Amino acid sequence: MATPPRTVKANGITLAYRTWGPEAAPPLLLLHSRGTDGADWTPVAERLATGLSPRRVYAPDLRGHGCSDWPGEYTYEAMRDDVRACLDALRIERADVVGHSLGGAVAYLLAQQDPDVVRRLVLEDVPAPIPLDPPRPLAERPDGDLPFDWAMIRETDGQRNAPDPVWWDHMGRITMPTLLIGGGPGSLVPQEQIVTLAGLIPDARLVTIDAGHLVHENRPEEFLAVVEGFLAD
Repeated sequence: MATPPRTVKANGITLAYRTWGPEAAPPLLLLHSRGTDGADWTPVAERLATGLSPRRVYAPDLRGHGCSDWPGEYTYEAMRDDVRACLDALRIERADVVGHSLGGAVAYLLAQQDPDVVRRLVLEDVPAPIPLDPPRPLAERPDGDLPFDWAMIRETDGQRNAPDPVWWDHMGRITMPTLLIGGGPGSLVPQEQIVTLAGLIPDARLVTIDAGHLVHENRPEEFLAVVEGFLAD
């Protein structure tokens, strides 16, 4: 069971994070998708923390989500820098990193910038940074309170429509073993973009689990089997 969210100062903001597993176990970082928070990983994190090779699991709330600060700036690069500073604050020198959707893009940017920090990388249903054509239309804010900052939706939509070409150009810097998990034809992510991403990363393997975009939620047993096997290699 996770402890209640803790907080850490990182990159000038306060980040909330949840933990599972023995403190001395190898560290594993889970990065959530847009509009959720670290608690989204709870069922998977509990298993990863208590499996045959127990892990010390960390699941932060990205900026603009959940209990972390909502500072008004929501670039992918800022989220990457938050995660890097969070690892430093927690004195984690090297970790396995799993990212879903937005969290996966943050994870690959971290792996590009600081490959020595990431031992193994898992990207769950993450597309290549290809500009959207047609662009994603301007989203309308739903009524009521939200568990995330609506400004984050607007800013990340802009970057998803027109990713920085450097993201593509620097994929070759991702030198650690990398596992890409596609959600199959039921996913909102075009699966050919995941194939493209796998081709850009030097040491990548691709597995498809026909579960839609929420692979770890809809097919947790299959997701865990693939991820645990990859991390144990």
